[in-house]
Amino acid sequence: MARPLLMRCGAFGDMVLITVLIEQLHARFGAPVDVITSGSWGRPLLAPRRGVGDILVLKSRRKPYWLDLEQQRLVRQLRERGPGPTWYCDGGGHGRALLTRAGITDDLVCDVRDLPWLPGEHTAERWLRMAALTPPALQPPPPPPPPRAANARLELTAQEFATCNAWLAQRNLAGRTLVAFQAGNKRTMRGLIRRRASNTKYWPEARWGEVIRAVRAALPDAALLLLGVPEEFALNADIAAAARVSGLHNVADDLPIPVLLPLLARCHSLITVDTGPAHAAVALGCPTVALFGAADPRRFRPGGASTPALVLTGEVAGKPDILGIEPAEVIAAWRQARAR
Repeated sequence: MARPLLMRCGAFGDMVLITVLIEQLHARFGAPVDVITSGSWGRPLLAPRRGVGDILVLKSRRKPYWLDLEQQRLVRQLRERGPGPTWYCDGGGHGRALLTRAGITDDLVCDVRDLPWLPGEHTAERWLRMAALTPPALQPPPPPPPPRAANARLELTAQEFATCNAWLAQRNLAGRTLVAFQAGNKRTMRGLIRRRASNTKYWPEARWGEVIRAVRAALPDAALLLLGVPEEFALNADIAAAARVSGLHNVADDLPIPVLLPLLARCHSLITVDTGPAHAAVALGCPTVALFGAADPRRFRPGGASTPALVLTGEVAGKPDILGIEPAEVIAAWRQARAR
């Protein structure tokens, strides 16, 4: 029988949290866990981690099967590896039929849709419960996974740190104290209007500017980094214009995952909205202040259920809203994180 297989086609932060489940399955079965995922970040994020086997990338799960060569290729790959215990972790059900096409029968699958959320449960806690499930076809079941905290942990390789060192040297940032800011999120990249109702993680550029000026005053010699992907470069440029401080670097145009991860591990601190780099930073031990909008931090706290991240929430008209968070609160939280 093939080694364990996990299917999770989520965003960057989702894949950081799913490492909790991967680690538990690896410990339980004593074999690497193959992963089906989507997005360009899947392979550089997961492939170097202990306990991860083959990475199978599936960009689209919603196209008709007979029109999608990538889906057909995935099914061929799964048939070649053979059926084995499988953990399906996508709540929408998309792509589930591909497992069936590949000969992975229902009695070999643990489906997250059969695992209801518990009140106040964090996503990582749910993954721990998922790791304890056994497909019906596996009898007798393997021993339960060892107990652990419901927090993600990312251990980086020497090659990743070397890549980051070269990146820092190229920008004359080697040896500097680094403070990072992550203002953008995937909704920021959708459309030209940043401040729209669907972008519940948008925090105004002027407020970011006020926070950055306070950080600069506290750490006059630090290098301040505006993180992101290329689509967020323009947002960062507007924040830099609002901040009006020296030594502020907009690196969103050149920040691949193999650089981002060790960079976060080296950072003095990170101030961020609720997004993927927040989860990665906490999993790497970076002191983090996270601004939440409509999402429930009990379910999506950065890095896991009991991490030291400082989470800020706000309200507008009695409803959760990131616009209810004032710069003074963020500055105070950052000073607290720094003191820790």
